[in-house]
Amino acid sequence: MTQGWRHPGRTGGVLYAVAAVLLGSIVTVVTRLRVAKYRGRREVAQSLPDGPIIIVSNHASHADGVLLALVCRRMGRSVRLLATSGVFRAPVLGGLVRRLGFISVERGSATAAEALESAAQALAAGEAIGIFPEGRTTRDPNHWPERAKTGAVRLALLTGAPIVPVAMVGTHRVVGRGHLIRSILLNVVLRPKVLVEVGEPIDVRRLAGGDSATPEEVRQISDVVWAEMVALVAKLRDDAAPDPKGVAAVTDGD
Repeated sequence: MTQGWRHPGRTGGVLYAVAAVLLGSIVTVVTRLRVAKYRGRREVAQSLPDGPIIIVSNHASHADGVLLALVCRRMGRSVRLLATSGVFRAPVLGGLVRRLGFISVERGSATAAEALESAAQALAAGEAIGIFPEGRTTRDPNHWPERAKTGAVRLALLTGAPIVPVAMVGTHRVVGRGHLIRSILLNVVLRPKVLVEVGEPIDVRRLAGGDSATPEEVRQISDVVWAEMVALVAKLRDDAAPDPKGVAAVTDGD
């Protein structure tokens, strides 16, 4: 059974701030992280919406969690990420992310739905929840987003929290699927550019016409929501997406 979500409290808030400063300094050395300008505005997006929100992002790198958390901090929110349970079992790191209010997901297990219950508790406390709906880093050779799973939409229907898409492009150059140390050392010299753009909040209950939907409707709404993300990625890349709903996931045995 799930133990539920525990608010990080003041100590967790201090730890989050310290971690953000330290990781932000490292990211500044190995990347050029930039939030794209809104059309017709001279300033970049300054803030995310207040109150409970579900932030979704595409997933092309093992660095995405850190990068998304830093982007959200720049825009005024400490995001509580849903992360694979393996992170929580790691020495030291596991205790830290738990103290920061992150939520463990046992991917592919019968208890995976418990993570949504914990996320709903965090949203009820007014938090920002971060989800990578693909469920893994994309296996597409050109790093396009894979089709999203339905968890974020089901959470939005359950809680009424809006979904805010945050697209990131270039993260695969920061940390690839292999050669971690070589990539980081090379990035000190090359400092790959990572572009970020924030989309408009999406009211999922309005799309569904209420707070419930059939599994087929949830799947359809998930495709509609994810199409907004894919469009943001395509805009940042200045390229046409191969599939507006996300490319088909390739089975690779993971």
